[in-house]
Order: sequence, then structure tokens, then C-alpha cells
Amino acid sequence: MESSRIVEFLKDKSILITGSTGFLAKIFVEKVLRVQPEVKRLFLLVRAADAASANQRVQTEILEKDLFKVLRDKHGDGFHPFVASKLFPVAGDIVREDLGIQDSNLREKLWKEVGIVVNVAATTSFDDRYDVALGINALGAKHILEFARRCVRLEMLLHVSTAYVAGEQSGLILEKKFLMGETLKGGSYLDIEAELRLVDKKKRELRAEYATEEVEKLAMKRLGMMRARHFGWPNTYVCTKAMGEMLLGHLRGDLPLVILRPTIITSVHRDPLPGWIEGTRTIDSVIMGYVKGKIACMFGDLDIVADVVPGDMVVNAMMVTMAAHSNQRSEFIYHMGSSVRNPMTYSTLEQSA
Repeated sequence: MESSRIVEFLKDKSILITGSTGFLAKIFVEKVLRVQPEVKRLFLLVRAADAASANQRVQTEILEKDLFKVLRDKHGDGFHPFVASKLFPVAGDIVREDLGIQDSNLREKLWKEVGIVVNVAATTSFDDRYDVALGINALGAKHILEFARRCVRLEMLLHVSTAYVAGEQSGLILEKKFLMGETLKGGSYLDIEAELRLVDKKKRELRAEYATEEVEKLAMKRLGMMRARHFGWPNTYVCTKAMGEMLLGHLRGDLPLVILRPTIITSVHRDPLPGWIEGTRTIDSVIMGYVKGKIACMFGDLDIVADVVPGDMVVNAMMVTMAAHSNQRSEFIYHMGSSVRNPMTYSTLEQSA
């Protein structure tokens, strides 16, 4: 698809973005503002107590980052007026119905104006508390779908998942949707409502025993890993992301839906700031540990492929799918990785370090 078509598509669009203070969402927001200054509005859902707190988080956790240097240089003294006219922080939380947006007038405004919903919100910790991961990765996806359905101008919902919902399979993995209750272990059925009841029961038992907060946290983390492995997934993160996909596919009706499944997302390759990354994430923590000598050795096969993809390329794919599938009342799934066309082995990492 020609880049000019994507840029034109974004003109006058109002987009609701969840997980907006996260790594990938920052890259997405910067790219949209830079390539299409005539975008109408980007509504940024931020976990915050009120509008003032949401505004503060957007300022400190998004706009003050080095990632926005190119945009700041481009607009000069007009940078702050420009972003103020385009960005609209929204205090809320995807774990709640109506995305936790308390202001009824603001909800109505979003339902009237938003044409595209982009869900990048997730907890990506492999062994997060089961109750937390279910709330964000599974029920959060459901709440976003329900909110999107009320947007009268809706053109599509773009949901960023992970390629590892496929589990630990090998070979070429097809872009296949999950049916409700489907698992990676034959003979088992995943009842999401039953999992929620299991979590509630476990928490009641712990509190009846006057368990400390730390004990409850460890118990919830262990429960998540145990249930994930019971259903065939290696960890809580990918299991609950698969649940989120199931809920979206089952409940969407004729709502236009695209699910993008990237592999391991790494630093920016080219655009706007080559090499930019925020903290150490996923495989980056291993690389940094090896480079700094904190990890002396690792057991493994140097010929194994590390399927990584730069953050800016994931954002490019997000924008392409938006332009390609707007108003198409079907469900589309795309895997995004590098292992087929440009594989990188762990020996490459060793040599680069």
C-alpha cells in the first residue's frame, strides 16, 4: 500500500487509543502526529483519578520523551499548541465497564466522534497476577469492544495481541482465529467465566486465612501460571491474551475487527529516532545483561531464531491495517515477525554484543 494513501486515510480521523503511555502506543501517537498533522483528534485513555492527573501523565510520560524530538523540532514554538489541539487525555481504565470513564458527557462525546479504536493496553509480564492479567488482557478487550460498538462513526477496532498466543508450536503458524473455549491442549475447554469464579474463590479463601498482601500476590501469580499450563500455554500473559481474542471474536457481531499479532517488539529501527527504546523490555533485558557482563553465560542453541520486530515497523503495520480494512465488517488476523524473511539467530546476538 502506498504511504500517501495511509496519510490521506488519517486525515480528519478521531482515534481512541488505550494503553497510551506504553512503549508501542507512544510510537504510534508520534507517528500519526508527524505524518498527518491534519488528524482531527487522538483520545488517549490513561489510568488516572481525574482529568488533571491524566493530563499530567500524558505530559511527563509521553510528550517529554526523546521520541518526540523530531516533532518538537518540526513545530518549534508551536509544538505545545499543536499537541494541545490534537491530543485529548481521558482518565479511565479498561478493566471497568465504559472504560472507567466517569464523565457521562465525555462518554457521549467519544461515542459521537471516535471512528477508530486502537487497543494497545496490556499487562505483558509473563507471570503477572492471574486476577490482574484476566482483568486487563481478557475482560479489558471485552470492555473495549463494548465501548467501540457504541461509537456511531466506528470504522474499525484494531487490537494488538501477540504472536505467542500460538504457544510453543514450531514451523509455520497460520493466522487462525481462536474459537471461544479453545485451548492448546486437546480435550480441555477454557471457560473464562469459570476462571473468573476460580480467582474469586481463591481470593476469598486467602482472605479468610488473613493472608498478607504479599502472600495473596504470590498465590495469584502461581495460579495464573498453573492455569495457563493446564490449558497448554507457557505463561499467564499469552494465555490471557488468547482469552481476549476469544472474547473479541465471539462478541464482535459484524463490528470491523483487526487483530495484529507481533512477535518480540524491540527498539525503533529507523523512524523517528533509530535505536530509541524505553527501559529494558523483553529480550532487551537479556541483551543488556550479557553486554554489561551481568549474565556470564546461558544454556541454549545458538542456531535458534529469536523472532524480533522493531517497534516502528509494528506501528507501520498498524497504520496499514487501519487503512486497508476500514469499514470491512469482518475479522482479520495478521502475524508480524521476522523469522521467515529475515531470521536472526542467537549467535547473531552473541556476535553483536
